[in-house]
Amino acid sequence: MIDLNHLRIFERVAALKSFSAAARALALPKANVSRGIAKLEEELGSRLFQRTTREVMLTPTGEALKIRCADIIEKVNQAVDYVGGMTGEPRGKLKVCTAVGFAINVLATQLPEFLRRYPHVDITLDLAHHTPDVIAESVDVAIRFGPMPDSSLVATRLGVIKRYLCATPEFLERAGMPQSIQDVSRYDVIEMPGSDGRARPWIFTRKGATIKVLPNTRVCVNEVLTIHRLVMNGAGLGILSGYICEPEIKAGRLVRLFPEWALPSVEVNLIFPSQRELAPSVRAFAEFMKEVNVPGYLWQKDTLEA
Repeated sequence: MIDLNHLRIFERVAALKSFSAAARALALPKANVSRGIAKLEEELGSRLFQRTTREVMLTPTGEALKIRCADIIEKVNQAVDYVGGMTGEPRGKLKVCTAVGFAINVLATQLPEFLRRYPHVDITLDLAHHTPDVIAESVDVAIRFGPMPDSSLVATRLGVIKRYLCATPEFLERAGMPQSIQDVSRYDVIEMPGSDGRARPWIFTRKGATIKVLPNTRVCVNEVLTIHRLVMNGAGLGILSGYICEPEIKAGRLVRLFPEWALPSVEVNLIFPSQRELAPSVRAFAEFMKEVNVPGYLWQKDTLEA
């Protein structure tokens, strides 16, 4: 008889193409993952992976097993979720993936109440700098920012984040105050990379008019809290989330530039895999997030726009 745990380990290694990543996803020591694969190969009498110092590749036998075991693991997960839901109380492990800034500024405030309500749910927070592959990385819920691409995933919209162009008074005193939107392209900017790694144009709108500006990106960084700190320390102009920069603007530590021009808001969505019915713990988390993330609170507090 093949040990189902070994099959689960194989499925993660095959999906993530990494023993280390599979160990993190399963919350197991890497040595346990290696032993599980070795035992499975022994039970099947065939090599499943070709391993080098740089990559993990499936053998033809491994490819065949991957195709067939994914459905088996999925059906087992469905059965476990169904039986667990019969108790009427959410329980079990819940893997939530989101950005570092949202976790620090929002989830760290909200999750304690969720944990009090659901004492039998344990949460793993994966603070990713990349957009996760929800299915391959076994993510139960992802909090994703920006427009949703066409995919096989299910999305529930939580709201939008307003954004503002800011700089410190000290930086503006040194570099001069921009007199028009077009002037922005002459200033040092801290910005996130686009999907292709290149600078993205900034789009400003006002009363039906639209202007695109290609910023002079001096620092490119893929984490919003770091952008905030760099702007606060006078490194240049930056576009900041309203709920993060609002206190600094009101205190005079930041200047909001061109308030008459609007930047596109960022959609915030809860993302779930679509191929199975939501587990009770996932459903409870989704309902809780919709309950506590409402206009006028935390990241949807929009006093600057008002």
